[in-house]
Amino acid sequence: MRQKIKWGRLFRRGAALFLATIALWLLLMGAGAGAVTGAAEILGSSEDFVTAALRTELGPVHDGALSFWQRLAVEQSPLLAANPAGGTRPAAPVERLPDAQPAPDHDDITEPPQTTAAPGDIVERTLVPTTTQGYVTGAGLYLYNRTDLVVDLAAAASRSLNIALSPAADGPQILIIHSHATEAYTQDGTDIYTPSDNNTRTLDENCNMIRVGDEMERVFTEMGLSVLHDRGMYDYPQYNGSYGRSGPAVEEYLRQYPTIKLVLDVHRDALVGSDGTVYKAVTTIDGVKTAQVMLVVGSSAGGGDHPGWEENLALAARLQKSLDTLYPTLARPMTLRQSVYNQNLTPGSLLVEVGSHGNTLQEALAGARLFARAAGSVYLSLEG
Repeated sequence: MRQKIKWGRLFRRGAALFLATIALWLLLMGAGAGAVTGAAEILGSSEDFVTAALRTELGPVHDGALSFWQRLAVEQSPLLAANPAGGTRPAAPVERLPDAQPAPDHDDITEPPQTTAAPGDIVERTLVPTTTQGYVTGAGLYLYNRTDLVVDLAAAASRSLNIALSPAADGPQILIIHSHATEAYTQDGTDIYTPSDNNTRTLDENCNMIRVGDEMERVFTEMGLSVLHDRGMYDYPQYNGSYGRSGPAVEEYLRQYPTIKLVLDVHRDALVGSDGTVYKAVTTIDGVKTAQVMLVVGSSAGGGDHPGWEENLALAARLQKSLDTLYPTLARPMTLRQSVYNQNLTPGSLLVEVGSHGNTLQEALAGARLFARAAGSVYLSLEG
């Protein structure tokens, strides 16, 4: 039976090929090559012709079911294979991200996926937007809005900041804290560490976020600002619940030091594509490979009590403007998220992500230095 079907199929194909050859020869003799092309296009767009051709190729279809040889013929065509008999195949969901986002950024609340890769396998991206699609824009700024809140970015950028810093001599003005202090970077060169409970986290203060905070503190101090750097590791031994542990510490610092008006929770991001590709956010500034930074603003969209989130957004817009002016490719677009991140504790609170786990520590330190210089110039304008 299988041999008989095969010979019948070959006969049909041969007959179709012979007839098509005769038809094309007649068209060519009578009207030229241009007419042949036009005729082929017309025939190809004719539903009746295509249906007849398929019937010639496949033979009769009984009860809507294709035989083995018919299925084999159909599967040679991606178009036909995508629309099998009995219904259409649902399309795979397509993740729609703004052009400067190579992969979803994590929420900094629960443990993100920690896919690692060798330095040579990590994909470098300079994450600056090339279109406005997917962003809220205004005043030359871009905001990746991950909430359902309506944002007027131009109004936020022009809003007056209700923050007045006391002189540095009166006490600390800036608090640097790390809700996820053990976050670390890709090991490279001499920056080698012993992982804690994850391949991209460590208790080694020379290689985790505390080292990045030290670099910011150094630059702020050199600029004449007073900094208090909390070195607690609120994400160890347990990552989840870190903000519930760092929040009371922030409240105690604010009570103990009323001069603190600015709180920076310094992290790094984790960028992993759906196919497992590890990305790093990097640019080159003054010949130095530098991790990009991203300002993250919390909100009340997730149900948390945070009525003053727009004040923090105004501060973020002011800092972003300074970053874009001094170092145009240093900052990724700002992000507005649903969680509060303890930013309801004081109007000058922001989350700063320095690079991602694909970056090296040296790239992160370079990014931290430049961020502190740009942010420090804004902070100094708030004194008095």
